[in-house]
Amino acid sequence: MRERFGAQDSRSWQLKFHTQTGGSTLTAQQPENNVVRVTLQALAAVLGGTQSLHTNSMDEALALPTEAAVQVALRTQQIIAYESGVADTVDPLAGSYAIEALTDEIERRAAEYIARIDAMGGALAAIEAGYIQNEINEAAYATQRAIERGEQLVVGVNAFKAEGEETAALDILRVDPAIEAAQRERLARLRAERDNARVRELLAHLETAARGTDNLMPLFITCVENDVTLGEICGVLRGVFGEYRPSITL
Repeated sequence: MRERFGAQDSRSWQLKFHTQTGGSTLTAQQPENNVVRVTLQALAAVLGGTQSLHTNSMDEALALPTEAAVQVALRTQQIIAYESGVADTVDPLAGSYAIEALTDEIERRAAEYIARIDAMGGALAAIEAGYIQNEINEAAYATQRAIERGEQLVVGVNAFKAEGEETAALDILRVDPAIEAAQRERLARLRAERDNARVRELLAHLETAARGTDNLMPLFITCVENDVTLGEICGVLRGVFGEYRPSITL
């Protein structure tokens, strides 16, 4: 921030980041193994100095997580924080040659990506050209091919499989359709009882502001305080800015 953008406030030089464990690494086969995967990933995040952390639940490759699975994910964080001792040291891996070398490699590759995107005209131009989406697709394809060829081992998927068992019999969260019906009824009641003249006025104001250069955040807050729904707000913004359609390349 200081070197590239000339930031003067030392607070803006600080790297503060949130980490979420890798949902794409979770498997439907032997899903209890995901507890171990998430633990290792969460530990790596803590060792890397994350300020905020989300741990995925073990059943997320199958469905939305159950309350029991969410609690295990939470307890994973708490055991790392309060039992492991790794949070008692600011940088427990400081001086490790392997970690420092990997960090340097990540920095070098990230810098290469940034330079490539800058050459395209920036992030927006890269997105519109389909570059970023294509890079994600290529990485996912390469990983899947490596797993199918046995070059990358995934326990319970292409290695150490349980005989005659594809997935464990976990309790899967099944959302009661009555919840949707109740929410639809609540929304209809909100729209019937709110000041709809004020809502129309605010949505018109939002559209005008979105076409200009005003800061929209205060207007978003006013809209929400007057019972304008998120869907209505987004509908106005889509009407002004359009909707992103990814470029598909084969």
